[in-house]
Amino acid sequence: MRFGFNCLGASLYWKPQSGAYTQLPEPRVAKDKPQQTSGISGEDARLFREAMRDIRPLDHDRVLSRPPPPRPRPRFRERDEAEVLRDLLSDGFDPAELETGEELLFVRAGIQKALLRKLRRGQFAIGGECDLHGLTVPEARRQLAEFISASRGAGRRCVRVIHGKGLGSRNRIPVLKHKVDKWLRQCDDVLAYCSARPADGGTGALYVLLRSPR
Repeated sequence: MRFGFNCLGASLYWKPQSGAYTQLPEPRVAKDKPQQTSGISGEDARLFREAMRDIRPLDHDRVLSRPPPPRPRPRFRERDEAEVLRDLLSDGFDPAELETGEELLFVRAGIQKALLRKLRRGQFAIGGECDLHGLTVPEARRQLAEFISASRGAGRRCVRVIHGKGLGSRNRIPVLKHKVDKWLRQCDDVLAYCSARPADGGTGALYVLLRSPR
């Protein structure tokens, strides 16, 4: 049997076999492990705190999304439209120079711009007129060829050809208008042509400029 007591911090036990007290070894106490450092020096930490001095925490945890970027502006188109508007408001604006996409226009190489401008303004005297309304394509081609030949033989410089706008044709497609455009391009006696002014038929008619008689 062993009896033990603590004396002055030492653990003593009586051993009957030896008739004396013996001191047991002190229990091992685990030493505190050294704390791992973050690897940031004191100077770096001070600089970081200095940089974060004016930073304030957010009052919410939502992510603030960036506003959508502005839509791209068609700058070149805006510039062109501004130039057109400026020309419209200027004293030098010529309505004959404005196209709507339905006009016909043809000019052979070598024709002066001033001559074409005069034709578009309707400033040539109309020497004759050919109305192709209601004709079939073969009839219109034959009548147009005879009219151009007769007009040039008579010394006429400018004539008018009425082809219509095709509003009454199937699918409202101006078939005869496109045919006349093609036929006049193939005629050597024709120097230029363009859609007439509204008073003379607009896009349903043409001013045709013929070669001068030999």
